[in-house]
Amino acid sequence: MRIIAPSTIKKWCDQHPGAKERLAAWVAIVKGSKWTHPPDMLKTFPSADPVTVKSGKTVYVFNIRQNEYRLICAVHFKTEIVFTLRFMKHKEYEKGAWKSEL
Repeated sequence: MRIIAPSTIKKWCDQHPGAKERLAAWVAIVKGSKWTHPPDMLKTFPSADPVTVKSGKTVYVFNIRQNEYRLICAVHFKTEIVFTLRFMKHKEYEKGAWKSEL
């Protein structure tokens, strides 16, 4: 899988140093994966949750650092691209405002 955009993940690592190691591990796993449909991804990340956002599209929410953070991505299985959209602490995620932005 190809991740768009690695520079965004680096920025998040700088903003949240406590998540850096786990984000790097997530990146390595994703880059080494080949997902053709959601069940493939769920074999790799069983706790990833699909969420329908305001635009009507489905994004996937990954737990980072034992639920301390949430990473929200759009996964395009046909093109094998993962778009990193948002990264936030669990408290901010629970407020749900991000759903209306996507």
